[in-house]
Amino acid sequence: MSNTGGSTGLNTNVKVVKPKAIINKTQYFVGFGIIMAMVIFAIALSDNDPRLALFLITGLAIGYVMQRSRFGFAGGIKRIYITGDSSLTKALMFLLAISLLITAAIHYGAFLGGAEVAFRAVGGAKIIPGTQSVKPINLLTVMGGILFGIGMMFGGGCASGTLTDTGEGEGRSLIVLFFFIAGSLWGTYNMTWWDSTVFSTWSTKVYLPDTFGYMGAIIISLLAVLAIYVFAKWYENKRKRANTLILPQYAEWEKELPETTEYKFFSKETYHKFFVKRWSFYTGAILLTVMFETIILTTGKSWGVTSTFVNWGAWIFQSLGLVDVSTWGSLSSEMDVINGGFMNDPGSMRNLGIIIGAAISILLAGHFSFKRNFKLKDAAFYTIGGLLMGYGARLSGGCNIGAFYSGVANYSLAGWVFMLALIVGGIIGVNLVKKFNVAI
Repeated sequence: MSNTGGSTGLNTNVKVVKPKAIINKTQYFVGFGIIMAMVIFAIALSDNDPRLALFLITGLAIGYVMQRSRFGFAGGIKRIYITGDSSLTKALMFLLAISLLITAAIHYGAFLGGAEVAFRAVGGAKIIPGTQSVKPINLLTVMGGILFGIGMMFGGGCASGTLTDTGEGEGRSLIVLFFFIAGSLWGTYNMTWWDSTVFSTWSTKVYLPDTFGYMGAIIISLLAVLAIYVFAKWYENKRKRANTLILPQYAEWEKELPETTEYKFFSKETYHKFFVKRWSFYTGAILLTVMFETIILTTGKSWGVTSTFVNWGAWIFQSLGLVDVSTWGSLSSEMDVINGGFMNDPGSMRNLGIIIGAAISILLAGHFSFKRNFKLKDAAFYTIGGLLMGYGARLSGGCNIGAFYSGVANYSLAGWVFMLALIVGGIIGVNLVKKFNVAI
């Protein structure tokens, strides 16, 4: 990314370099080979439990979309704060807007059919899909959001971003992911204590349609999204006037190729368009919304990432003989999943799918590489970042996906509270990263 100011004038003395369609055939074949392997794997999983295949496929799609569009939730804070560029922040608001509208239709349809919000449903009552994401508002929500925000800046990405980066070959993300898992297990272990403190004793769940009705909740939520969108655009213009706006610069291989005089469908140019050219943030937003709503419609629940990390931590550290989670009251409801193992856990299949989907995307583009250009000092910050994200996610009951995106899109007031805490933590984290010159 360029470190110069935000001038948009043209320099006629600069030679324009046209991107070339260069395909790494080895990576091309590996990428398509993995796709075939995933098809076979999904069929095998489906024979055991159709949910496993469904979760794997949605994960593969999410990972592919996030890598191809470079869409990320952490970047929505970091990019605009550092560079002034609001493109990702505005795309995030677009994501929320269309997700809110579609989810409202799902919720209202279920409500008319006699379903109830998850936290009020008793016995065998039908649950409005996605309302499991209506989380409590308490001091832990705020504390967890701040810790998570700091951690995702130290780690260079949020929960879904860490999985995507892992698939891309980022050595940094492997460190972050391991300690994210460790932090998640640590936070779960401490939750019994936290629940007995003042940080949790005052707590309330607010489903916005209960207060404003469905139409009112839609209007208020969309106005909040619009306000953030307008602020982001205003801030970008302010940075532009101050000549401190840094516009994003993309690698040559990600750009659109020049038009050829004779169009051929079976050509390098066509391949580049379908598998290499970078998608816009708005394309990423639309496709992620499709996957988000698909998850709600097919599972009855919303998208989440970090609760599965707790299971991964249990499997890892229990196998090393360091813990015995069977005695933890905070994990009593998860013991069937933990005892069932990794291959029988739908959530694990989705997270695994995100990693592999991102790897497929970058392999098909022919630009996969394992990156390890960081120092020991940087690794220490990645460790702290992972621990903070894991622990913070457990305090707040979710991460940027489960607590923020799924919360807001399912009309939980806690989602907005977590978002504000996430922004505060993110700004603190960005400044600490700059102060200590961490390689992200």
